[in-house]
Amino acid sequence: MLKLLYPNLKVVRSRDYDVLSKCDIVIDVGGEYDPSKYRFDHHQRGFNHSVSTVIPGKPWTTKLSSAGLIYCHFGREIIKKVVEDLDSNSLEPIFDKLYEGFVQEIDGIDNGIELAANGELNYRITTNLSARVSHFNQKWNEKSFDEWAAFEKAVEYAGGEFKERILYLVNVWWPARSLVEKAIENRFQVHPTGEIIELETFCPWEEHFFQLEKQMKINPAIKYLLFTDRNGDWRVRAVPEKSGSFVLRLPLHETWRGLNKEELVLANGIEGSNFVHSSGFIGGNKTKDGALKMAVKSLELNKKNE
Repeated sequence: MLKLLYPNLKVVRSRDYDVLSKCDIVIDVGGEYDPSKYRFDHHQRGFNHSVSTVIPGKPWTTKLSSAGLIYCHFGREIIKKVVEDLDSNSLEPIFDKLYEGFVQEIDGIDNGIELAANGELNYRITTNLSARVSHFNQKWNEKSFDEWAAFEKAVEYAGGEFKERILYLVNVWWPARSLVEKAIENRFQVHPTGEIIELETFCPWEEHFFQLEKQMKINPAIKYLLFTDRNGDWRVRAVPEKSGSFVLRLPLHETWRGLNKEELVLANGIEGSNFVHSSGFIGGNKTKDGALKMAVKSLELNKKNE
């Protein structure tokens, strides 16, 4: 991360305290966390900092690794360095999102924190950034190995991915917020219940949606989202109970699920219907009007069965 902020930074790898004492900044070694002296280790006894303690008011309580410490103290400056014309209003949301969806998992993995608080994991993720970077280490049966060259490759790899994530959040994720907000504001133009919204173009909507819905105190809750796919067909998406959840507020009607084309049209009576997923989380229609009819009819049928 710091190489993005200081491209000419000279990196020294050592645990020798005499060497460390001459360094301007020390990371992940030295047994000391003191930002006033630019010392950022997390291995020492008694260290139990999280973002919530380093930056009061932030919600994350995952124990920080040195990556998280550097991000807490330099993250905002790094983001502004990568995106020089960044809108000041977007800096804090980008900072938060980048920690929650990128840096936090590095903290958790480095500190040996399990994904699940109780019980066994349903599955393991082995392709995270930490695992990919570890592949630059010497293999057990690799006789010839250039440690410094491998370290430089790992720095370049991780730094490149970090930079790409910043650019994605600034240029793709954050601009989508205004589209989602507009869709929510215009919900009664789509349907009188206000329970169906239409995105003018598909975008990363889910996290923005739940934040805005809460801020705007939307009632009744929105059940369906309409948007077009890359081929120009329309989709109707059932809204989950919360961001990232597979549990839906109101799945598309049970009698439609798993059906395609002619079978689906026979079941729902709506021309142009292409499919409904077996879980009811999404369906498709050739036209906007058809997709809206699917959402409305599913809304009515589900409410009738309540």
